[in-house]
Amino acid sequence: MPNDWKPLAAAALLAGWLAACAAPGEPLRVRHEAPPPLAGSPAASAPPAEPARPPRPEAATRPGPGTQAAAESRLPAGLAEPPEDEGVLEDDEAELSGARNGASQRAFQRALQLCRLAQAYGKRGELDQATEALDAAYALVLETDPGADPLLLQEKEDLRITISRRILELYASRRVAQNGGRNEIPLEINPHVQAEIDSFTVGREREFFLEALRRSGRYRGRIEEALREAGLPAELSWLPLIESGFKTTALSPARALGLWQFIPSTGYRYNLNRDTYIDERLDPDKATRGAIDYLKDLHAMFGDWLTVLAAYNCGEHRVLRTIQSQQIDYLDHFWDLYEKLPRETARYVPRFLATLHIVQNLDRYGLAAVELEPPLAYETVTIPRQASLRGIALATGIEEAQLRELNAEIRQGVLPEGGYELRVPPGAAALVAGRLEEIPPYRPPARAALARHKVGKGETLEGIARRYKVDVRELIAANASLRSKTPTPGTVLFIPAGRTAPAPAPAPPGRAVEHTVRRGESLAAIARRYGVTTEEIQRANRLSSPALQVGQVLKIPAPRPPSPEVHGRGLYAVQAGDTLSSIARKHKMSLARLLALNALSADAALHPGQRLIVEN
Repeated sequence: MPNDWKPLAAAALLAGWLAACAAPGEPLRVRHEAPPPLAGSPAASAPPAEPARPPRPEAATRPGPGTQAAAESRLPAGLAEPPEDEGVLEDDEAELSGARNGASQRAFQRALQLCRLAQAYGKRGELDQATEALDAAYALVLETDPGADPLLLQEKEDLRITISRRILELYASRRVAQNGGRNEIPLEINPHVQAEIDSFTVGREREFFLEALRRSGRYRGRIEEALREAGLPAELSWLPLIESGFKTTALSPARALGLWQFIPSTGYRYNLNRDTYIDERLDPDKATRGAIDYLKDLHAMFGDWLTVLAAYNCGEHRVLRTIQSQQIDYLDHFWDLYEKLPRETARYVPRFLATLHIVQNLDRYGLAAVELEPPLAYETVTIPRQASLRGIALATGIEEAQLRELNAEIRQGVLPEGGYELRVPPGAAALVAGRLEEIPPYRPPARAALARHKVGKGETLEGIARRYKVDVRELIAANASLRSKTPTPGTVLFIPAGRTAPAPAPAPPGRAVEHTVRRGESLAAIARRYGVTTEEIQRANRLSSPALQVGQVLKIPAPRPPSPEVHGRGLYAVQAGDTLSSIARKHKMSLARLLALNALSADAALHPGQRLIVEN
């Protein structure tokens, strides 16, 4: 056989196996004819018109070492070949004909027939017989010795895992049947589950459970509907109670966020976007869709719902490593892994089962009187441009807190650019749509100019930081050249962005002061502020030009006592609590005139001691 054909043969063999081991009810490619006779059976030599059934063994046992050939020639006790109308896989024999080892070929062929039997029994609802057939097929695969052939070794491992998953699926199906279809997740009870029931109903977590149970009314109805549409067990709608207590803004120490507690990386995997303005892990509907997709993937991987829940909590890779470390035949159900999982995960599944027991038996646990909060109701309206929730609230009269609650995914109270579908209280969509023009567009706040400070004699970093209300570490980070916490007098320090320098105290009479020039200041404005002339400042600082630089330190000469009247005008020293409007009224002048005389804008800040020109 050419070496380059070997991978193709292996792929064909594996494809046949995976198809044959499909879950009950999955379609197979078939042709309707009787199955081929088994090697060594009376049917092998009988006329083809009346194929004989294989002999039934006395007991169903797994073949032990040295019994592979015997196992290949028999079916488990109580099992018979499927009836003719069930069909057989097309070209099974052709797919197996390339097997490189005779014993392996016979074992795989025999196991393949058992897989077909399991499928046939599963279709008829005979789950015990289907499980027995798969168990026998699994035993045959285990007993097959592929030698050192790496391809056969890989095939054997892949087939072992595939059959074990089908066994778990049949196990889950059998539990559903035993429960009368009421619970798709097996409601087991053991000391671990009972301990969590006690903690939730009479123990230290009773208040947490009651609050979470009340909040469940807001979200669980929509979650349950989405689960049913996806074909998943409705009981999973209680999973957010364990994950987040049904809090949309719940944040764990591991940075898991929202009802379903997605960490950022898993959120990205399931299309939950996150940027400056939006984190869709906080959106109940979108997070639910992401959780459903994740649970589907986990169930396809493990087959057992309790193991799926463990993987949802700690990650599928952690559970897979735990399973592999057990060195066990099957991908066992959760309780075989319980002791090997992290403590948080080991408690997670019992807590979920305890929740199901309680919510399905509220009377028994004295919780029937708990009133659930009403479902969260809303309408949606498209906001065509970037706006803040506060601006929308002011324009429409809707409470900002309501908008934040309905749109928990909006991170900073600001909608993203390019329009957004906003949730609003019922009946408010038309109101908001009618006032779109009144909603102010969002404008990011302007960055504050970087202030500077000239270190005076005896000043320390701690004192300067307190003065500007910044953290010492921020101050040090903004001044990389600092070598000591006691800077040299005369050193100019940068104050971290976003901080503004405090207003200088009014200069005591007869004493000069220093002023650090800030962005936008002019010599004339500084002179007016301190009640001196520009010429006096220029003389005191030997300035040949009135041009100034940001950060420049000016000596301000002692102001002269203001004369009560200068050509019909005077100087007024700003007092604490003064506003531009109150000063204008006090001096019986218009606000516009006051602003014009002092070259001020309407939003200019005032400081106690500041001198303003007023009319008498």
